[in-house]
Amino acid sequence: MDPVIQRRVQLGFLSIGVLATLIGAVIILGAYRNDAKIDANQATAVADVISADRLHAAVNFVTPDGVLRNPKFGLLYPTELEAGQRILVDYDATDPDNLARPAGRNAQLSVLPGVSIVVAGWLVALVAMLTVAEVSRRMRLRAAAAASSVSEAPASEAPASAPAAPAESGADAQP
Repeated sequence: MDPVIQRRVQLGFLSIGVLATLIGAVIILGAYRNDAKIDANQATAVADVISADRLHAAVNFVTPDGVLRNPKFGLLYPTELEAGQRILVDYDATDPDNLARPAGRNAQLSVLPGVSIVVAGWLVALVAMLTVAEVSRRMRLRAAAAASSVSEAPASEAPASAPAAPAESGADAQP
């Protein structure tokens, strides 16, 4: 493989590692930012879990002004919830339709998933970069071996596929 192409491919895989780092950082920093917003204007209410799965939980709760709220993106940190449960939720009193989390949970729960994304991304990128380097090394070795075997061949051995040169005699020569 041409060294320039190898370098460009490896830089592409390096960018995957950088992208994974950015995604992990955004997940963690976003969770801490959301928690800071909730903590700055925190209110608590009893909520009914409407639906829940591993990654999303929809709830309804009533704010002190009597309005039924259903955060449009669900709860932050929704693990271990089941439909039909009644739970306490902390929410941002200035934005109850967007930021709510189960009481007692915080952004520390986002660290493990964020770091896992970073580690997995770099692992994939490094394995791919090493694979490209090894394939390139083997291709260079094969090319060098082929070149050295051609240069070491005796002059009397002409390759079988080479056409024979016409004999130049006066009668056979064409103008």
